[in-house]
Amino acid sequence: MTHFQPGRRRFLAGLGATGTAALLSGCVTSSSTSKTSSGGAVTLQSNLSAPQAKAAMQDVVAAYAGKKTGTVSLNTVAAETFRTQLPTYLTSANPPDVYTWYPGSVADAYAKKDLLLDLGDLWDGPELKGYSKALRTLCTATSGKKVFVPATSYWWGMFYRKSHFEKWGVRPPTTWDGFLGVCDKLKSKGVAPVGLGAGGNTAWVASAWFDYLDIRINGAVYHRELLAGKRRFDDPQVRKVFDRWREVLPYFDPNGVAGAFQDATTALLNGRSGMMLIGTFFADAAPKDVLDDIDFFRFPVIDPKVPLAEEAPTDGYFASARTGRRDGVLDLLRYLATAEAQETYIKGSSGTVLPCHPDAQDSGTALVRKGRAHIEEAVEITQFFNRDSSDALQPTADNALAKFLAKPKEIDGILRDWQRDAEKIWTA
Repeated sequence: MTHFQPGRRRFLAGLGATGTAALLSGCVTSSSTSKTSSGGAVTLQSNLSAPQAKAAMQDVVAAYAGKKTGTVSLNTVAAETFRTQLPTYLTSANPPDVYTWYPGSVADAYAKKDLLLDLGDLWDGPELKGYSKALRTLCTATSGKKVFVPATSYWWGMFYRKSHFEKWGVRPPTTWDGFLGVCDKLKSKGVAPVGLGAGGNTAWVASAWFDYLDIRINGAVYHRELLAGKRRFDDPQVRKVFDRWREVLPYFDPNGVAGAFQDATTALLNGRSGMMLIGTFFADAAPKDVLDDIDFFRFPVIDPKVPLAEEAPTDGYFASARTGRRDGVLDLLRYLATAEAQETYIKGSSGTVLPCHPDAQDSGTALVRKGRAHIEEAVEITQFFNRDSSDALQPTADNALAKFLAKPKEIDGILRDWQRDAEKIWTA
């Protein structure tokens, strides 16, 4: 295992941009002496519903129970249900206490509505003292309040199976032309070159293609300005993104466009498709015996003059401002911020994430070592579409990109409509 130290370039540009699912599927309750304000177990609402991730969270809760400092009830909700219901959770009369979710602009949007608990006391304590300045910035709302506890980060890339590439006689490309060449070769062998998984309730997956094409063509600074409403979606610069995207559309798995990302993941692992732009979280649903066969390459560089940027989101926790169990909430979050808690999660999951605690050890696998280097080599870091904008803006992307995938020739009208819909969010 190796220690993960968040680097300056990794966080300063992207991660510091703070201005910037089914019914309940599982419940684990730890039993020990409570220190909550009004009694009862602290409720931890988790979207980590993939089998390995869910089991890992159960391990974390069990480890917390062993500390005998508080009680917690873990409610695991299917990821897509969680995403759509989160605003309802936070605004309900009796909301869950703690949530797995995202820092940066997403948390800030909820903080501006006074929905998140001020965690300043926690950040002033010893548990988070060693966290990087960039992470501290990422977890700070525009009001100046600390509202988030970071736990892990991960990266996006073009994932594939090494044995499949070897069998098909292709190698990971580094340029856009090389990427299209690999697509041609795979298609000639009867393999769907690229999986997507933006159908069903995972339309958001298509945003990764938009993000990466934009940061490769226009750069990360432009991309963040666009998502903040300082640029327009009907800008000619954005149109260039879709001109490039149209070049690769013939190589997308037609079944993968209509299906959810979990179906696209299965197709990738089974060799029905060749590669997929996805985050490492997909590995939490992969059989353990194939993890060593999974690899990735950098999304191809299109313009070498554009500073290299990568998507590397951070995950963690925030808490409801309406909790009646503040002391218990802070005790739980204090534990979740420790190296022990993050290492427990990594050991129980697929191990394809990086801990945020500077003293925590990652899984030490070749894939993780490569992923860390992948992030550290980037000049700029972005998160993901909604994380660099807001949860409220994500549906506008889902709608626009679904229309583009269905009718790419109508892109001019699609971009005008996207700008109109985005303006309603920005001015709300």
